[in-house]
Amino acid sequence: MTEALMARMTGGLSPAAMALACADWGIHLASAPGKRAELGLKAWRKANRLAGYMARASVDPKTPPVIEPLPGDERFSTPAWQKWPFSLYAQSFLMAQQWWHNATHEVPGTSRHAQDVTAFVARQMLDMSSPSNFPMTNPDVLARAHEEKGANFMRGFQNALEDMAAMGSNEPAIGTEAFRPGVEVAVTPGQVVYRNHLIELIQYSPTTPDVFAEPVLLIPAWIMKYYILDLSPHNSLVRDLVARGHTVFCISWRNVTAEDRNVGLDDYRKLGVLAALDAINAIVPGAKVHATGYCLGGTLLAIAAAAMARVRDDRLASVSLFAAQTDFTEPGELQLFIDESQLHFLESMMWDQGYLSADQMAGAFQMLHSNDLVWSRLVQDYLMGGRAPMIDLMAWNADSTRMPYRMHSEYLRQLFLDNAFASGQYIVDGHPAALPNIRVPMFAVGTERDHVAPWRSVYKLHFLADTEVTFVLTSGGHNAGIVSEPGHAHRHFRIRRKAASDAYISPDEWVAGAQAEAGSWWPEWSAWLAARSSPQRVAPPQMGAPAAGYAPLEPAPGTYVLQR
Repeated sequence: MTEALMARMTGGLSPAAMALACADWGIHLASAPGKRAELGLKAWRKANRLAGYMARASVDPKTPPVIEPLPGDERFSTPAWQKWPFSLYAQSFLMAQQWWHNATHEVPGTSRHAQDVTAFVARQMLDMSSPSNFPMTNPDVLARAHEEKGANFMRGFQNALEDMAAMGSNEPAIGTEAFRPGVEVAVTPGQVVYRNHLIELIQYSPTTPDVFAEPVLLIPAWIMKYYILDLSPHNSLVRDLVARGHTVFCISWRNVTAEDRNVGLDDYRKLGVLAALDAINAIVPGAKVHATGYCLGGTLLAIAAAAMARVRDDRLASVSLFAAQTDFTEPGELQLFIDESQLHFLESMMWDQGYLSADQMAGAFQMLHSNDLVWSRLVQDYLMGGRAPMIDLMAWNADSTRMPYRMHSEYLRQLFLDNAFASGQYIVDGHPAALPNIRVPMFAVGTERDHVAPWRSVYKLHFLADTEVTFVLTSGGHNAGIVSEPGHAHRHFRIRRKAASDAYISPDEWVAGAQAEAGSWWPEWSAWLAARSSPQRVAPPQMGAPAAGYAPLEPAPGTYVLQR
């Protein structure tokens, strides 16, 4: 209870975990005179370079900078930042940022995890103190205030009041009201044909006179609402699949409450994946299923498929995994928050609530990229007096869900911390669920800028699976890389197939041998599904199977997606 109360004040971050990491770094730095001497020398050189720049720039405004921002850092990109004295503010900050990077890395004897956590803490302090965050040191804010005679601050104050009111009343972010499930988004026609305690199964209405014999089952993560796969009509993966002649089913997860605290990961497998397959088998008798999982839904699908393969359950025609990890040895930046101390702290918070809400997790995600997701937004909304226009993907991201205490604890401890699935130690029905047991072809998608499921981690499926694997590396991040409809500008992807008998190659070798292609990867995946389906197309199946107990219950998007 003490830790649960403390977690409310720290946003779920364990002070003990942070203190241990910083102590590890500090003790080893204190016992490394060579590293300290190196840092002192770097500080002296940077001070000299900055002093020289200050002297030259004071008389010549065109003096080139002595240090450039890191790629993707747009805080100092406008011409106003090149003028004195704002250029000096920016250069001083970038010099300090570089020095702290050197100070927190390559300290002899420091563990990799402690180094990463310490660098994270230093980055938070630096991002907070950036001159771009303060009106008197940000030339763009000053120019806007002069131009509008301070009206931008009045609008910013109004924006802050609106955000605080929405946060205090647990209402969604301003602008999301224009993207309502079933009205503006999640509008592909269909019917809810099955419902249990955890899922609603949606069957989508066909739009072609005939369809592929094998249906497609979409399994999103329950950390998100399902309609990431059915956003607006122009960027709906569901609509695209239906238009190409696929019979599509999609799971919509229930938004759990504190009463579901003891729902475990295996309950999601049974009441989610297996229950959906049972329903599909009744609606489309005798047809195998192209099962597809996204993010955590992909990890769950891989576990379910491995367990099915062990007992010779051959209902799957293929397995597709979108931005889903099966090996968690390199899970990306989220590993900053996964160690024994942090996990115990998080479990205490979930024990108190009975669940972990996605907005509590959102704080961790935002801090990983606080420059882009926190401070830049605060400057834009509260100092500049603007509002970033809401889009469907942003509105979906604000439509958060909750995860049960037991399930999330099992997921973090068994998969993240112990990597039990990849090591063959994840037990299902008393036996290990092992990926090498899967014999159906697999299709995996990684995204270039994914900080949730880094593509190199997703790529490890090649090392674990003993079957044909087709891998796609697409532009974008964890969400935008998957929502990559045909016609979307500036998108590209690479694709390469590995037969079961082919030798394993490293991620770098894979990239070198896979040519980049412009456009969306969706048509490639649809063609891949078609090539692994029966050659003879059939008449569309009926909606539901009333005689088997799967009568249509209500139109899509159903009820569970509306739960908050």
